This record gives sequence, structure tokens and C-alpha cells, in this order.
Amino acid sequence: MISEKKRVLLVSSQPIQNPASLRLMAKHPKLDILVAYCTLPEEKLHTDSLQNNPEYITKSVFDIPLLEGYPWVYIPNRSPVPNLDRAFGLINPDLVKLVHDFDCCVVYGHNYVTFWMAIAAAKLAKKTLILSTDATYIEPISGGNWKIPIKKKVLPFLYNQIADAVLVLSTASKRFIHSLGVPEDRIFITPYVVDNDVIAETARNCSQGTMRSQWNIPEDATVVVFCAKFIPRKRPQDVIEAFAKANISNSYLLMVGDGPLADHLKAQTKELGIKDQVCFLGLVKYSNLPEVYASSNILAFSSEYEPYGLPVNEAMICGIPVVVSDRIGAGYDLVEEGKTGFTYPCGDIDALTAIFKQTLTQPDKLRAMGIAAKTRMETWSPRENVEGLVQAITKVTSLV
Repeated sequence: MISEKKRVLLVSSQPIQNPASLRLMAKHPKLDILVAYCTLPEEKLHTDSLQNNPEYITKSVFDIPLLEGYPWVYIPNRSPVPNLDRAFGLINPDLVKLVHDFDCCVVYGHNYVTFWMAIAAAKLAKKTLILSTDATYIEPISGGNWKIPIKKKVLPFLYNQIADAVLVLSTASKRFIHSLGVPEDRIFITPYVVDNDVIAETARNCSQGTMRSQWNIPEDATVVVFCAKFIPRKRPQDVIEAFAKANISNSYLLMVGDGPLADHLKAQTKELGIKDQVCFLGLVKYSNLPEVYASSNILAFSSEYEPYGLPVNEAMICGIPVVVSDRIGAGYDLVEEGKTGFTYPCGDIDALTAIFKQTLTQPDKLRAMGIAAKTRMETWSPRENVEGLVQAITKVTSLV
């Protein structure tokens, strides 16, 4: 049992996009936390690769406060070439000294020199060490993920011999870590979450009719929404093709995002004769996304490689069901087939088309599924994230 507050140092590369869990941790009666950031949003990085990397195009749309409501500190980055693309991009030696002041060190990752410095410091100082990972066995449909063989060699040693406990973000991740030989009683799910309360409130206050009028969509139409970067691994073209093949009258498709495939996707809608049924909304500010979800009827998420996939959380909190490919980690925890959503084999256009045909003609069924989806998210929230951490600390401290 945790008989008194445990001083917990949380080591992160940068501020996370959804800090609601950190705010709850700061208020928890059993925790005294400090978040150590190894870089900040305004820090100048050698980001040529990032600027040319479409994976990062939506960072500017996160307009929510990231550094409010919890204690944090910036640890200066001494890397000669600071960046987030390479292991040597983060070198924060001052972190070593800080580790000694805490009972427990939680390190969110293992891909930077700084993280290994924190791991070594915690072990040498005989502090409780908890590692967090989003690693899964999910890989691109085309294969070729060179990280998988490396993970299977490095991670068993790291998580079995070094860490006192492992935090994972989903069931998919837990299965992978357990397959590496880590006992189940040392793996704790800390759900990958967003700020459920804020998103739900924004969705609740949204006027669906007003939003749809902006897009010239009838209020009684059935609307599919796709929300992701327009890049190959997200496979947005699959959603467009399946939507066209379904050919459901009075149905529309919202495409939220941007990226190198944008022009191709717009041309695709013309070629398929559905240009007037597809609205490209571009990048939408994160604080406005709930209004888009709440004005839709179902989310389509078609990625070929998604260790988790937060749009699933966001859509379900807003009260709409989801249809996801079988390469999306969130599906294992949140999609109950036919109740909160549907899963289809990634890249199977006919299967996705069949789901659209089945659902877009049944608005009452979609509404019922939306209610079930929203109910499911009541137990997949920042509260469960924090309790997972507390359970891990309770478990490992009871053994020492």
C-alpha cells in the first residue's frame, strides 16, 4: 500500500497533447509529481527532417493549454544537434541529479539518450523505475517495419531485467509486452486518453444544424467523418473509394486534415463522381474538433499502422460510433462489434463499403451505437490512466 505520498518524477521528451491525466495526477492524494520535459515547443530544433515530414503537419492546430494545472520543469537539452528524430537529439544531463530527489521515476519511452540516462540514474540510485511504452505487434500492412525485430531483442531485457513495472496504453500493447516474457502482474494499462470532460462539453454545446449549414449539408443527411493526416499510412483514399462504392443517397463525407495526398484525394472525388458529397475541411483547431465529430454520424479510420489512434476516443466521446481497420490499436479496447463500432481488414475496400451500406441507411442504429460508444468512454478516461499508475506504484513498492 502507498501509506504516504510518493514523490514521482515523470520524464517526457516534450509536453503531451492531452495533459488532462497530468492535472489529475497533480491532485491525487497519493502522488507528489513533477514532470521533467526535455524540450519545449518553442525550443529551436534542427528540424529539417521534421519540417519535411508530413507526420508532423498538424502540430500547429493543437490550441489547448499544455503546461497548465500541474508542476513541471524544463531540463536543458545539451545535444549538439537537438531534434526529436534521432537518439542523440535529446541529451539532458541535469536530469540525472534530479532523479535522486524522487522515490519513483517514470520514463515515457526509450528512444533517446536522455531516457537511458534517466533509467541508469534510477537504477544506480535504487529508485523505483517504471517504464511506459506504446509498443505493439501492429505493423504496416506492407510489412517492412524494421523496428519490430529490434524491439524483440532489446525490449525483453529492458522490461524484464531493468524496469520494476511497465505501463502500456492499450490491450494491444499489453499483449505485445507480455509476449516478450514480461509477467502480466508487472504490466499495467494506463489508457491512452484525451480530456473527456472538455470534449464532451464542447460536443454537447454544439449546434449540429449550424455546423452542417456551413458545409451545405442537409440536417437530415448521414455524415461520415475522416480525421487524420493525408499521408499514405492513414489510407484516406480507402474511405473515399468505399464511400463512393456504397453510393448511399443523402450521405456526405467530411475529410478533416491535410498532407501530401490532398490534391490526389480531391481529384479522386471528381473521378468517382462524388465531388459534391465530399467536404475537405483542411486542418481544424483541436478545440473545434468535437463540433465536427458531433455534427457527424460515424467516424471512418482506415490506417494501416496505428499503435493506438486517438480519433477513436474523440469521436466516441462525442457520441458517434466508429469503423476502424484492424491495424488500429484502439479498436481492441474500444470497439465492440456492432455496438460501439465495426472493424474491417485494412485495405479491404469491399468490407468497408459493406459497412457503409449497412449503417448509412440506418440513422436510428447509428444513434443507438453512438450512445453505447459514449457510455464506453466513461471508463476509458484520465481517471483510469492515473489509477493505472497508482496501481503500478502500489504493486512495486509493496515488493521492496
